[in-house]
Amino acid sequence: MEVRHGVADVRRLWQSSHTLLVIPIVLIVVITVVDQLVPADIHLGPLLVTAPAFTASFAGPRLTGLIGLMAVAAQAYIGWHFGVLFQRNVLVQILALAVLSALIVFFCVVRERRARQLDQVRAVAQAAQHGLLWPLPERMGRLRIACLYLAAEDEAQIGGDLYAATRIVGGVRVMIGDVRGKGLSAIGEAALLLGAFREAAHRHTTLPALSAALEQSATRYLADFEPADEVGERFATALLLEVPDGDHTARIVSCGHPPPLLLSPGDALTVPSLHPAPPLGIGGTGPEGYTIDVIPFEPGDTLLLYTDGVIEARDADGGFYPLETRAARWSDAGPESLLHHIQRDLFAHTGGHLEDDAALIVLRREPDDHRGRHHGRLIHASGFGHNSATGR
Repeated sequence: MEVRHGVADVRRLWQSSHTLLVIPIVLIVVITVVDQLVPADIHLGPLLVTAPAFTASFAGPRLTGLIGLMAVAAQAYIGWHFGVLFQRNVLVQILALAVLSALIVFFCVVRERRARQLDQVRAVAQAAQHGLLWPLPERMGRLRIACLYLAAEDEAQIGGDLYAATRIVGGVRVMIGDVRGKGLSAIGEAALLLGAFREAAHRHTTLPALSAALEQSATRYLADFEPADEVGERFATALLLEVPDGDHTARIVSCGHPPPLLLSPGDALTVPSLHPAPPLGIGGTGPEGYTIDVIPFEPGDTLLLYTDGVIEARDADGGFYPLETRAARWSDAGPESLLHHIQRDLFAHTGGHLEDDAALIVLRREPDDHRGRHHGRLIHASGFGHNSATGR
């Protein structure tokens, strides 16, 4: 299907270029004809250079060179028509037109070469981004999951926001976080936290112990790689969530991260009151420094996790995006539909551009008798990777 779309795009581009080719040809014909009709002291031949110049805006070097040759031939015809082809002034005009056309063709060659190089760089970047920013599975345990990542950097798909989920014995653990900063400069720290979560999520039985392990990893990383002029200014907020299979609750530890939104059937929305700990990377916090907040999470309920790039998105008047109000409108929507509504509404609010990276995860708890296709095996997935295993 992608190959068909690619062939169709190329065909449309070819047809469009050859349709536009009529314009420079008409220019050459009109200038040539009008030059023969105006008084003898008026010379329109130099205007022929507009034909190859215009062609270069939409065509490659071959078509541009062809139009340049036609322009030179038209200039020569004008000189022959008036019997002055071999006069010095006319020869200089023909030579100047030929040189300008050659320079325009050379510009097209350089432009196409750079365009190919840029396409190659983009292809490599997109492949790397796709490998790092892997979507979460649609189902994990008793949860239906949908995720969305919106990068602030142009031409980028990832940045400083991160998310991950892993299937543990008896439940699911999810992490969403936000590294200070945005775009490509924050990817290293985001990748570190995701790698640490992948390992620590299966080694620690409690969320406070998991949080302390992530804190240690972030602190060690910053000690080795934090720039001297940014000491103490690099950190990451994170929200760790655990959903047991046999209990209608969700356990949460917040490391300076915004609380999730709990959406219940009937347009009911609740913002849990959490006891946040300092962000990761601040240092000096052990398991005892983290508080587990337990909230009800009944079948049919939806948890919406997000980063501050969503709630801090501004409109033209500087107003923040009202996520709570808007999400309540779509509380009965499925995970994918809810994210679609929010994305469309968020871009409408900001005029189509975000100033900061934004990530969202939607978790819908299925009825207890529902068995997801991944139930009974361990699954790991994250915003920077997706692995699965049949056991610890």
